[in-house]
Amino acid sequence: MATSSLLSRRRFFQHACSGACCGLAAWSAPMALLAAEGARTTLTATQALERLKQGNADFMANRQPPDPPDHSKRRLELARSQAPFAVLVGCSDSRVPPELLFGAGLGELFIVRNAGNTVDTVAIGSIEYGVNVLGAPLIVVLGHERCGAVDAAVAVVQKNATFPGSIGQMVEPIIPAVLKARSSAGGELKDGELLDLAVRENVRRTVMRLRESEPSLIEPQRAGKLRVVGARYDFDDGKVDFIVE
Repeated sequence: MATSSLLSRRRFFQHACSGACCGLAAWSAPMALLAAEGARTTLTATQALERLKQGNADFMANRQPPDPPDHSKRRLELARSQAPFAVLVGCSDSRVPPELLFGAGLGELFIVRNAGNTVDTVAIGSIEYGVNVLGAPLIVVLGHERCGAVDAAVAVVQKNATFPGSIGQMVEPIIPAVLKARSSAGGELKDGELLDLAVRENVRRTVMRLRESEPSLIEPQRAGKLRVVGARYDFDDGKVDFIVE
């Protein structure tokens, strides 16, 4: 009985390990096939980040490129494949257009946007595609000043507010960031202070999730092929401040 049970357990683990290997193969094979469809960016994560910082500096100074881009030519170049140098997880707010803020052109940023710059299954899948298939070496989580989605989460925490339709469910993932921001601040906060602290904390939480909790993104980071950073955009001066590097 004992020997039979031991053999059964061995067979189980052998099949389990075999299944795990098949699972890894099932993941890597189609990814490799998709990735082969086009060339990847040659920029490193550090170079990509510096390019974004310089682009934002140009945006703030209202500097125009010396040679206006030929959009028709670039569009045709991108017709068959794309090679973005960064994945940007941003808010849907109409005042936060990533390409303009960073001086980026067609095919340079792979953008995932929703109100509150949170990440659900759809967002994670999109990020994985940008990194593992298209080869982007950098992920930027971009929050912004006076974010309406974060403000709604603050209202839930502070005033027990409720919202119609799916808005309440949409802001639920942001509530832990509000609670953490309020707890970390301690004492009384002036109007708007909790909101801004929560915006920053919401960015940090998303960055940490992408750095530590998503298996398909951990290995590229360990190999030095991927970097995940967080930033906050200021409406008043146009500056993107990288708050998590």
